[in-house]
Amino acid sequence: MKAKILRVLVCGAGGRMGSAVRAELVNLAGFAYAGGVDSKFGPDVEAPDAFSYLLGKADIAVDFSAPQSACYYAAACVRARKPFVTGTTGFSRQQLNALKAAGRKIPVFVSPNMSPAVNLTFALAALAAERLKGFDIHISEAHHTAKKDAPSGTALRYAEHIARARNGVLPPISSIRAGDIVGDHTVLYAGPHERVEIAHKAHSRAVFAAGALKAAAWVAGRKPGYYDYFDLLDLKNLEKHR
Repeated sequence: MKAKILRVLVCGAGGRMGSAVRAELVNLAGFAYAGGVDSKFGPDVEAPDAFSYLLGKADIAVDFSAPQSACYYAAACVRARKPFVTGTTGFSRQQLNALKAAGRKIPVFVSPNMSPAVNLTFALAALAAERLKGFDIHISEAHHTAKKDAPSGTALRYAEHIARARNGVLPPISSIRAGDIVGDHTVLYAGPHERVEIAHKAHSRAVFAAGALKAAAWVAGRKPGYYDYFDLLDLKNLEKHR
């Protein structure tokens, strides 16, 4: 029996991450490029107003655009009853609430970082914060000069998990925007006579693109809900029993 091919519509297809997703769609079995939309449209990438038409030929939308655009695409997916995956960062609370509302009608997968390894370190960072009592914690992150939001969504997610383990106290975050750095994150735990670091360095955007497609394959066909990598990696049970 022939395996089903997941037809993916890419939002923000002309950007750095959108281009990386398109490249992975060629490299990975089980996927097909159903089209792309971007304000900077060109060959194989159409203007955003073509989204609903292209969605009719797709099984799922994978988004790396901008917060306002992502909410627009998610709403269109609700109307079409198609699942939606986004790795866009910089959402306001209101925009996240809109995505959560969409998740009551369709499967919505939201993650500020699509690397499975990074998402595992979120859980490790929280565990270390809980067990290393008396240690000071500081998060640092570095990205390329064109990244608009600072701190990064990944750094904020580290802070959220750490705060849950530290009675709601958020650790400080420092940000660097320089050169073409893909993404570096370090969580420092400094105590008396010693220090511990949890670090992740992305060598290529391909890791995030492959992770987004992994999320797409996982969430396709699931019941409506608001999912993230803690669901995919079954880390929520680990967090409950920490």
